[in-house]
Order: sequence, then C-alpha cells, then structure tokens
Amino acid sequence: MLFERQRVILTLLKALDGPIGHMDFQKLLFLYTKECEEKPSYEFVPYRFGGFSFTSYADKRRLIEVGLLEEDEQQWQLTKAGRQEAMRRPILPERVALFCRQHAGLRGNALIAEIYRRYPYYATRSEIVDKVLPDAESRRLVAEASSNQSGPALLTIGYEGKCLEGYLNQLLQAGVTLLCDVRRNPLSRKYGFSKLTLSKACEGVGIRYEHLPELGIDSDKRRNLETQQDYDALFALYERDYLPCQHAALDRIRRWLVDDQQRVALTCFEELPQQCHRHCVAKVFERSGDGRLEPVHL
Repeated sequence: MLFERQRVILTLLKALDGPIGHMDFQKLLFLYTKECEEKPSYEFVPYRFGGFSFTSYADKRRLIEVGLLEEDEQQWQLTKAGRQEAMRRPILPERVALFCRQHAGLRGNALIAEIYRRYPYYATRSEIVDKVLPDAESRRLVAEASSNQSGPALLTIGYEGKCLEGYLNQLLQAGVTLLCDVRRNPLSRKYGFSKLTLSKACEGVGIRYEHLPELGIDSDKRRNLETQQDYDALFALYERDYLPCQHAALDRIRRWLVDDQQRVALTCFEELPQQCHRHCVAKVFERSGDGRLEPVHL
C-alpha cells in the first residue's frame, strides 16, 4: 500500500513525461508542495544545494523496492509498472499537469535561482549561492533569512508528532549547533529518528550530533505511565537517585555550553518536556545560576 505522498511523486513523474535528474526533480517537488498543496506532502530543509527532503528520498527507495521506480543514482524515472500505477490512481492530475506546463522550461541553475529568490530561507545552507545568485540583493535576502540566534544556550526538543524535516527546521531556526540525544536506546519506528539517520541528517544541515545514552531511562521503567503524577514520580527518582551519579555526561554538556559556546539542544521522544526526562537534565544547568543556561523548551 502506498502513502498519498508517494502517489504525488508518481503523478508528478508521469506528468514530466520522462526521466529527470535528481536536482531538478527535488526542486520541482519543492515548488509543487509550496505552490499547489494546502498541506504539503513533503517538508524541506535548507541543504547543500537548497531545499531538500530526506523523506522523499526514503520514499524513492521504497518505490524502487516495489518496482515502481528505476534504480538510478542520477535521475528519477518510472518503470512500466510505475506508469501504470500513476495512471490508475493519480493525485490531482490536472493540477500536476498544469504545474508541469508552467515550469516546462525551468531547469538547472535557473530553477535553483528562482527558488532561492522566492524562498531565501532554503538557500541559507547552500554551497552554490554565489554561483546561481550573481546579484547582491538576492544574496542579501538569503543572508537575512539565516537564523540570527547566537551565543551559548540550552534548549530541549522532542520529536513526537514531527517529521524529520520539520524537526530539523526547528533546530536551525533556533540556531542550534549541537544536538545531544539523551535516549538510552536511540531507535525509532518513525523515519529519521534512529541514531544513524538522525546523525547524518544533522551533519547535512551543519548541526553536530552527540549521543549520551547514560542519561537515558530504561524502557522498562517507562511502562504504564498514564498520568502526569506517574511521570512526576519517575522523574523524582531519576533526579534523586540516578542523575547525580552522571558527572561525566553532565560535565560534557557543561563544556559544550561554557567552554565551546555551543547552542545545545537536548532531545528525546516526548513532545511535552514535563513528560520527558530531558527537562530533568536541563534543570541541572538551570540551578547553576548562569542565566545563559536557563533552558528553552522548543
């Protein structure tokens, strides 16, 4: 069974009527989600060459596995079965066809430049801004779209209810320079949040990833947490009996903040900080009396 967003890929490729290079397809998919969808099928992050969707590439791998896309490192192309599937259940085919006609002559650097001018935030991590935007005014708008958050800071964030790209955008917009994963077991059924994928995604957008499993709580101790009182009881034990013993891990965070002047985000699963032990870790630094270390919960 395909997700609706995967059908968007099939419909768009069918309307483009032929193989298309990675860069061009990624940019056209970006424009389509921005211009033609009320609720975007994919979110994007500022990346080496502009807006990029990790999820779309994960979906590409899935579509290759089920035989709907060709396995090709240079381009996106439907198989015969993929064309048939795209025709069988297209997603808003008239809208997609109109979009493709409107952008038929826009490819390569011209396509990238158009996106950078209209959506400068997505060019803030680009390595080719000077190449594709020769005018100073456009480059100024890109510079202004970058986060102006600087200086050491302690933040916390959970990924519950977020896609990978939305989560990374929150980090970037808060100026985070180092993501500290405080899960005991950094595995997730949700795409993008297991350690290997998350660390690579962070690296790709210029955020350092570190994992301190010793600050995590065993999963068996987190079972049967139904009320806030259950969470509060668990965290009281964690703060009293466990956390004071983790001097080495806490000292590492302190050095990142004080010595290295990093903007550190502590991360785990839960959306609400009061239902996650990361707020207990953050309180250690809040009690230090250093105003710079008062945590901000994203």
